[in-house]
Amino acid sequence: MQLSDLIKQNRSFRRFDQSVKVEPDTLKSLVDLARCSASAANLQPLKYILSVDAATNERIFSCLAWAAYLKDWNGPEEGEKPTAYIVIMGDKSITDNFRCDHGIAAQSILLGASEIGLGGCMIASIHQRNLRACLNIDPNHEVLLVIAIGKPVEKVVLEEVASDGNIRYWRDSNGVHHVPKRSLDEIIVSLYN
Repeated sequence: MQLSDLIKQNRSFRRFDQSVKVEPDTLKSLVDLARCSASAANLQPLKYILSVDAATNERIFSCLAWAAYLKDWNGPEEGEKPTAYIVIMGDKSITDNFRCDHGIAAQSILLGASEIGLGGCMIASIHQRNLRACLNIDPNHEVLLVIAIGKPVEKVVLEEVASDGNIRYWRDSNGVHHVPKRSLDEIIVSLYN
């Protein structure tokens, strides 16, 4: 598969087939992609907590907020919840500035997931204190992102931003998730050639 296809296929999926389990080795291989990715000053300060355990997943799920633009939706229902999580943390004993490392790592993880037929969602809206307590997170580790992973069951469609400029994603009456994207011409400010 071409990289451009993987990027377009890799969406923020929020509904999954909860009967499809993710193996621990799959999560390890996805984190290995992140490990091999670029790191500012090559400090490699990121640490990870992995879960495929149903009880732990439920505790993690309770600490997350899903899809802020969908005001009438509180997140995946039973049967549609992710079957795996990767918690990305920054080790403050290495540095206190994680720059963009966690974004690079998360994108590598999600592209790898997409390549093997899985999907996920980066979540930064986290009830930090509860997550720290339920996972017994080291005080030296700053929680940066949680990635929910599973077999997607929703369709996500990219479309051009409408003339009103509204960039909010939405779901239609069939449950299709629509994600407006600004045009290439709008985001390129200058091209010197």
